[in-house]
Amino acid sequence: MTVRESLERLEEQYLSPYASLSSRTQGRDRPEPLCDIRPEYQRDRDRILHCKSFRRLKHKTQVFLAPEGDHYRTRLTHTLEVSQIARTIAKSLRLNESLAEAIALGHDLGHTPFGHSGEAVLNRIYEGGFTHYEQSIRVVEVLEKNGRGLNLTKEVRDGILNHRTAGHPSTLEGCIVRLSDKIAYINHDIDDAIRAKLFVEEDLPREYTDVLGRSVRDRLNNMIRDIIGNSLDKPQIIMSPDMEKAMQGLRGWMFDNVYTGGLAKAEEGKAQQLIQALYEYYMDHTDQMPVEYRRMFESGKEKKGRVVCDYIAGMSDGYAIDRFEELFVPKAWKAH
Repeated sequence: MTVRESLERLEEQYLSPYASLSSRTQGRDRPEPLCDIRPEYQRDRDRILHCKSFRRLKHKTQVFLAPEGDHYRTRLTHTLEVSQIARTIAKSLRLNESLAEAIALGHDLGHTPFGHSGEAVLNRIYEGGFTHYEQSIRVVEVLEKNGRGLNLTKEVRDGILNHRTAGHPSTLEGCIVRLSDKIAYINHDIDDAIRAKLFVEEDLPREYTDVLGRSVRDRLNNMIRDIIGNSLDKPQIIMSPDMEKAMQGLRGWMFDNVYTGGLAKAEEGKAQQLIQALYEYYMDHTDQMPVEYRRMFESGKEKKGRVVCDYIAGMSDGYAIDRFEELFVPKAWKAH
C-alpha cells in the first residue's frame, strides 16, 4: 500500500460523511497517474503554491493602494489568512482540510493590480466583461505553465469560481472558503484601516460589534466558533442568524466607509486611468506583449481584448506602474 492509499484510507475512516474524499474526486480534465505520496487535493494545493501567479500576489493591492509601511495586508497575506481560517473550520468539522486549503490559496489568483479598482476598470472597458473569480479559473486552466494550466481537480476549480458572495460551491469545503474570505477581509481590513488612522475601534457601529466582538481578535474567534458550532455534523456551512446579520452589516459599513470612499481610495482614480491607458496601448500595440500572450490571439483561439486583459491582470502593482512610466512618462535627455 502506498502512502497516498494509506492517507486516503484514513480520510474514509475519520472524516465526516459530508466531507469530500480525495479518493472520490471527480478528477481532472486531463487524466494523470496518481501520486504515490500525496492525495489529489494535496497535489492541487502544492501546484497552486508553486505557480507564478501565486508569487505575484505579494505585490498586489488588497485595499490600500501603495501603502507606506510593512504591516498592511497585500493580496498574498489576505490569501494566507483566508487559508488559515478555512483550515481551522474544515479541521474542526472533520471536512477535507487539503481541499479547503487548495481552494483558499487559489481563490484570488486572477486579481488585477490595484485590487478591485483594477478589476472594475477592466470590467468596464473590455467588451466581454472581467471578474477576478473567472480570471482565477482562467489562470489555473489556461494561463499557467505556458498555456497548459495546472490541471486541477474539478472540486478545487468549483470552489475558486464560487468563492464570491453570490457563489454556490458544490462542496462544503468550498462553502467554508466562501465564508472564510469574508471573515478574513472584513477583520483584517478593519485592522489596516485602524492602523492607517482612518477610524478607531470605537467608531464601529455598536449594533454589530455587540454581536461580533469589540476587537479584531474577538470578532475572528466569535465568527469562526459560530460557524463551527452551527455546522458540526450537518450537510451545510452556516452561521447563526444574528451573527450573519451582524457580519453583513459590518461588511456594508466597510464598503461605505473604506472600500468605496475615503483616504484609502484617494489614488483609485489614478490607478484606473493607468490600467485603462495600458489596455488601450496594448490593444494597439500587441507586438509589445510577451510572446506567450501574442500566440494566444494570433492562433485565433482568443480575442485580442481577452488576451490584453490576461496580460494586465497578471501584472503586479509595481510592474504596471513601471510599464506605464516606460510608455507614457518622458525621460530626461542625457548627453552621451
